[in-house]
Amino acid sequence: MSLVQKIPCTIVTGFLGAGKTTLVRHTVENAGGRRLAIIVNEFGDLGFDGSFLAACGIEGCDEDSVVELPNGCICCTVADDFVPALTKLLDRPEPPEHILIETSGLALPKPLVQAFQWPAIRSRVTVDGVIAVVDGPAVASGLFAEDPDALADQRAADSSVDHDNPLEEVFEDQILCADLVVLNKSDLLDEAGRQKVRAEIEAHLPRAVEIVATEHGRLDPRVLLGIAAAAEDDLDARPSHHGEGEDHDHDDFESVAIPVGIAGSPEDLSARVERAAEVEGVLRIKGFAEVRAKPMRLVVQGVGRRVAAHYDRSWKGTEPRDGRLVVIGLKGFDQDAVAAALRG
Repeated sequence: MSLVQKIPCTIVTGFLGAGKTTLVRHTVENAGGRRLAIIVNEFGDLGFDGSFLAACGIEGCDEDSVVELPNGCICCTVADDFVPALTKLLDRPEPPEHILIETSGLALPKPLVQAFQWPAIRSRVTVDGVIAVVDGPAVASGLFAEDPDALADQRAADSSVDHDNPLEEVFEDQILCADLVVLNKSDLLDEAGRQKVRAEIEAHLPRAVEIVATEHGRLDPRVLLGIAAAAEDDLDARPSHHGEGEDHDHDDFESVAIPVGIAGSPEDLSARVERAAEVEGVLRIKGFAEVRAKPMRLVVQGVGRRVAAHYDRSWKGTEPRDGRLVVIGLKGFDQDAVAAALRG
């Protein structure tokens, strides 16, 4: 009796706006005919990444091959959402040869890796590798860095202070679980900046893990696929801020979908997004919008104060064109101020 070969799965993790979706899309576009499927999870109830991936317009990147799990964090909804979605892909007449799993920017990867030990799927799939995508300029700017002296002073004044920076905690957990770190947006850093970011990443790594610099998520799929880490059998080498069985939530973060009217131009909307990004606590803005007299859908993505916009495809005949932007930020950010900025 021949043994059934497990289908490899690659988990792509990384903080908000690091470039995970761009990396996944580039991988699919250059898969060389390999039959891939994608599970994409988002924080918030309005899907963006799944639609962006399905708009590739190439074989292997259609709506049937992209499973979207919105409104939650995949590491918190393993039983209800992830395992059923994975099982549905595995039960297809022609199951995928490789599955890419893109987590939300706030997800911790280790609980997801642990899910591959579930009896219902353990004999059918394996974690080929965990890829942590890092936003180089964000790390260089100190977004995830805690001031040790300031934290020590806080702890001295208040014994209840433990880990004051929720961004750093998520960033660290993603790095600690990685089999490969992709230092993305390296073109936005000079050599000194790249070395600084590498040193920051290496300071968090518990073991030898390769760091690969890239631009716009352009990386040879052969680097990402075929690592053969079997990460579900290697959990002890992947420490986490959250112990096994410990509850994990995202009370430090929240999201809102804000409607935007027809934009006069991409530049006009980008300027409004830049102003909205200046509101304290805003971390990420992304979504789609209609531009006056243009037949194509405009994709808008903002990370911090860096905003990019481009047309990705024509609007479909029956598709609603009510533009909406998802805004993700720290708990309590001023949503009214953000909405006002986006309205112009």
